[in-house]
Amino acid sequence: MNRRNTKCWIPLLFLFGLVPFSSANVDPLAVHLKNLQWTPPGGGNGFPVGVQTSRVGVDPVTEGITYYALFPAGSHFDLHWHRHDEYVVVVAGELTIRLGEEDHELAVGSYVVIPGELNHSWTVPAGGEDAVILVRRAGPADFHFLDR
Repeated sequence: MNRRNTKCWIPLLFLFGLVPFSSANVDPLAVHLKNLQWTPPGGGNGFPVGVQTSRVGVDPVTEGITYYALFPAGSHFDLHWHRHDEYVVVVAGELTIRLGEEDHELAVGSYVVIPGELNHSWTVPAGGEDAVILVRRAGPADFHFLDR
């Protein structure tokens, strides 16, 4: 890639959340999916039963977290919203996300932007494989479930 082409990638890196939004200094980090330390399975009360997470970092300015989430096959994340935008990449499996009133079928490599305050939910097909997503939040995590 020559220098001219590199300039085209810089805005994309910000768009996809690969470059921190804040101007705070960050330490280098390389993470491999097979080396993650997962939390014990949890869930219930709107969260997918059996969900596990692995935190990668926290932005010191926005307090937005970056983490992996593992949703077991057949699980469902009830309809909810967050105050801050959320950026997601599917890194394993397949799932369906409902954004507002529209469903989207996602597979490995899919990218999703979930604007703050947009109602959304996740469903992983039964009988398939577990789904893993990488999430970056633009601010502190909060969950507001509908119908609760």
